[in-house]
Amino acid sequence: MTTAILALQGAFIEHATMLNNLDEQTFEIRQKKDLLRSFDRLILPGGESSVQRKLLHDLGLYNEIRAAIQAGLPTMGTCAGLILLAEFEPTTDPTYPGFATLPVVVERNAYGRQLGSFVAQAAFTPPVDSHNQTNSMDHTQKIPMRFIRAPRITHITNDEVVVLARYQDTSTAVLYHKQIGIAFHPELDSDTTIHKYFLSL
Repeated sequence: MTTAILALQGAFIEHATMLNNLDEQTFEIRQKKDLLRSFDRLILPGGESSVQRKLLHDLGLYNEIRAAIQAGLPTMGTCAGLILLAEFEPTTDPTYPGFATLPVVVERNAYGRQLGSFVAQAAFTPPVDSHNQTNSMDHTQKIPMRFIRAPRITHITNDEVVVLARYQDTSTAVLYHKQIGIAFHPELDSDTTIHKYFLSL
C-alpha cells in the first residue's frame, strides 16, 4: 500500500519516516503531475495552513484532492492539516478555501502564547468496529500529544463524527468516515499508535 503526503510546506518528512518504519510506501505530492501516481491514502501535515491553502490553489491541486477525499480516500490531517479538512475556520481567506470535508469547526492557535507548545498524554480510543473492521487496539493506552500552536476543535457538526482523543474535555482527534483530524503532531513522537490506526482504515 502507498500513502501520498502533501509536501508543500510543514512536517511532511516526519510522517514519511514514521510510515516507512511501518513498512508503508510513501511519496510526496508537490505538483499536479504527482496526482497521476497511484496511492491508497493521503496525509495533510502540520505547518502553516494559510500557506498550504494558497499553494493548493495556485498549483492546481485543490479540486482533485478534495474530490478524492469526498470519494472516500482515507485521509489524515494533523495540526494545519486538520484546519484544511475542517468544515469551518473563522479566519480562513475565502479566496483560498480549505477542503471543508470534515464536519468540525476549528480555531487556529487556540491554546494561547503561554501554551503555544506543550506535550500532554491522553487515551486514544478508536471505535471497536470501524467500517466493519475489527479493531484490536488497547483502548486504555495513553499516547503523547505534542501541541505546537495547535488548533482547537470547538464544535462537532455531525453526529457521525467519532472522538478519538481528548485533552481537558476538548476533542483533539476525531474520525469521520475515513478522515482523521488531529490537533497535535503524532509524527514528532516515537509512538506509532495513530499512524498504525490510520493504516487500518
